[in-house]
Amino acid sequence: MSKLPIVSIIGRPNVGKSTLFNRVLHKRHSIVDKIEGITRDRIYEKVEWNSKIFNLVDTGGYIPNKSNVIDTAIREQINLALQESSLVLFLVDGKDGLLPSDKILAEIIRQSGKKTILVINKIDSNEMEPLSSDFLSLGFSTYASISGLAGRKIGDLLDLIVTDLNKNKELNNKVNENEIRVAIVGCPNAGKSSILNRLLGEKKSIVTNIPGTTRDAIDSEIKFFEKKFILIDTAGLRRKSKVKENIEFYSTVRTRRALENSNIGIVVIDAELGFIKQDNQIVEEVIRLGKGLIIIVNKWDLIEKETNTMKTFKNNMIYKFPNIQNFPILFVSAKTNQRISNVMKESLDVYKSWKIEFSTSKINKVLKDAVEKYNPPSARGKHIKIKYATQTGTKPPRIGIFCNFPHLVPMSYKNYLENQFRLSLNFFGTPLIIKYLKS
Repeated sequence: MSKLPIVSIIGRPNVGKSTLFNRVLHKRHSIVDKIEGITRDRIYEKVEWNSKIFNLVDTGGYIPNKSNVIDTAIREQINLALQESSLVLFLVDGKDGLLPSDKILAEIIRQSGKKTILVINKIDSNEMEPLSSDFLSLGFSTYASISGLAGRKIGDLLDLIVTDLNKNKELNNKVNENEIRVAIVGCPNAGKSSILNRLLGEKKSIVTNIPGTTRDAIDSEIKFFEKKFILIDTAGLRRKSKVKENIEFYSTVRTRRALENSNIGIVVIDAELGFIKQDNQIVEEVIRLGKGLIIIVNKWDLIEKETNTMKTFKNNMIYKFPNIQNFPILFVSAKTNQRISNVMKESLDVYKSWKIEFSTSKINKVLKDAVEKYNPPSARGKHIKIKYATQTGTKPPRIGIFCNFPHLVPMSYKNYLENQFRLSLNFFGTPLIIKYLKS
């Protein structure tokens, strides 16, 4: 199944790229704020129009003459977006008129050789249409005047996009659902983007020593053992009380949405800071959402080591936060590439555990052995009788246990049975949801 075509929105800062992106998606997906340069990284989202599907990409605003590290990185991201694109939406501001930076960017787009639709934004009414004429001198044969904020003529623009992609035979109506989505999450500056870049072998996300550089979630594709993985780099998750700026608030919302739409959550922690309470809160969020979980201790190269340093570090983590003992913990260094190669293998193993399904006979064999080894204690003068069990779902695995007094089963016995299922059936790296039902 072929890859969906990519349509990239490119333009200078504050012309309304993210507003258009959100309008097409009918939701607040990109970060929109009055401050220039808010969207720093590329953001991908599937769009369906008239039964046709393509990926729409929002990019950072192109600043041609700035030299600071962030603006330089944004220019690199736009160049990468141009390389990937099947079609470019060159967005300009009809109210501002044609500016020198528009001309510079137009030349860069022409040099890329990509099919382009000139999109003149902020044309809010028919009376404003004459403002579009200034931009025709840029020489693009296909153009559209719209208002991203008001939604004016967005449908006409989508018709143009689909028509162009159909002409080029690049539009695939089928979406490949057989993909493993992995969200890389964690506190700010833990090294999430650096790990992603190591896995991809390219600078997909912006990496600097400024905490919180990644404000948007970015999707990247990689193949491992013939399996298609979508790796999602996300903004650092802070405690809600620490989230004050609108920009950072929407980054946090998007990170959580990215996690909700993933199969596996990789939680990256900073080895120098240790496994702090906020890291555990993120881990608990991944488990609560029912996602496979891998914990990566990054910056391991910065830790002074003795014979059992890794074992001691891991045991301390489990002692403080026992809920992580059923999930893999990897010690890596994105800087030196230490053990990074283990990440994809572990992701594949966790995915298999997350979606595995067992027969009812297998589930009942484990349950029978566990009950024979240790009978449930009586509660409130009632003798609890465990009768049978069956797997009721996957992704994550779910098991229903039928008994006479489900509400009286003690938590200690529930934990015991969960451990027996995990050990016998290798439910490692995945939440395991067990419900006790009346029979």
